[in-house]
Amino acid sequence: MLARSPTTNAPGYYRHQPEQTELYSVIAKHYPRFVDEIERSGGYLPKFIRQEFEDYLKCGLLEHGFLRVKCDSCCHEHLVAFSCKRRGFCPSCGARRMVESAAHLVDHVFPEAPVRQWVLTFPFPLRFLFANDPNALSTVLTVVHRAISTFVVRHSGFTVSSGARTGAVTLIQRFGSALNLNVHLHMLFLDGAYRLSNNRLTFHRTRRPTCENLDSLLVTLSRRIVRALERRGLLIADPEHCCLDLEPGSSLDHLQAASINYRIAIGPHAGRKALSLYSVPQLRETSNNPLLARASGFSLHAATICEAWQRSRLERLCRYITRPPIATKRLSVDGRGRVVYRYKHPFRDGSTHVVLEPLDFIARLAALVPRPRLNLTRFHGVFAPNFKHRDRIVPQRAQRAVEGDKPVAPMSWMQRLKRVFAIDIETCPECGGRLRVIACIEDPPLIAKILGHVRRREVMIGNTPRSPPVLQPELTLT
Repeated sequence: MLARSPTTNAPGYYRHQPEQTELYSVIAKHYPRFVDEIERSGGYLPKFIRQEFEDYLKCGLLEHGFLRVKCDSCCHEHLVAFSCKRRGFCPSCGARRMVESAAHLVDHVFPEAPVRQWVLTFPFPLRFLFANDPNALSTVLTVVHRAISTFVVRHSGFTVSSGARTGAVTLIQRFGSALNLNVHLHMLFLDGAYRLSNNRLTFHRTRRPTCENLDSLLVTLSRRIVRALERRGLLIADPEHCCLDLEPGSSLDHLQAASINYRIAIGPHAGRKALSLYSVPQLRETSNNPLLARASGFSLHAATICEAWQRSRLERLCRYITRPPIATKRLSVDGRGRVVYRYKHPFRDGSTHVVLEPLDFIARLAALVPRPRLNLTRFHGVFAPNFKHRDRIVPQRAQRAVEGDKPVAPMSWMQRLKRVFAIDIETCPECGGRLRVIACIEDPPLIAKILGHVRRREVMIGNTPRSPPVLQPELTLT
């Protein structure tokens, strides 16, 4: 939350109070019953799923620990709550990670060169496979990157054997607009290739792809993906159709399978289609976007591009592909206690909302949690850590002093607040002096004592926090 500083134009910081959101209320009320339902059916939730929910219920709450921040000039103090730092569905930690990742990519990875986004989606069975087998997804990602990078290099006027190379950053996104599990790839490729000549790297712009190019490339991608999965024994080739040699086994498998297929995962109506609200007429299939190809459940989109001088647009695009799965502004609870989630854009069938019972909503959240040690961001080509000319291509990070053994992070928490919300956490809202951390409080009796004092003081002075800040608008993809 914000408070205007009397001596600076930047607002100050207040805790965002997650316990007052409807997302927190639904999880806090129904998560214990969700665990009981899973165990009653003879299943179990993996430890990393339980940890995700339990840590989220503590995220941002002062009762579970905080930092004391004090002004050196006027001795004004406030408290900063700990965050859960999870990767699943926490909106606060997801927004923090989104800002940090986007800033790192723009400031320290992408050079001043055009960047095109390639989005590849998979058929439903492959989404289930990739959610369960990260190694299979890594194998497919290698195949996809090789095919698209070869395409870009050739359309730049060179061959791979000539030494020309392009680069890409891939974000493995796991969610769809209806909070469904949808493993797909967002790939930011340089729209051209670098070539070394006379010990000098030169960037060559590629030709704009055509609809025919995308159709041919998608056929190549689907054929190579199927072949790679066949070699691993995960896909059984059949003259009529292909099928996976994989069946749902654990409770998590069933939750993921239901989420992928838009089905109810738990309760008496398990297996039925989730309720959708239709508030607009059914949309017609239009062909006004030539850079979109579809074939056999696969789709490839390549219409979004950021030119070399559009650095702010590139950062918005990076935020879009690294955003958290839940937009709390589009989530509400109706009079019957059901969770209503509004899509960002209407679906082709005219549906605009999905309506979920609380237990099924929590089941969808559980399906979105990535497995531990699964890297969701991958660097390829000239951006790969072991590429020998990488330092000559990426922007160089400014050297800064580091205190003690503290590791260098792309952005500090204070820098993130300034970059997105223009919140200056380092400046005192009372006198404009400098704020610094003076203590880390984790002992429960001491926490209770300090919070009791703070709440009595707030009652005396009538201090009511304001509404939370508003993020910059997301980039609309066309």
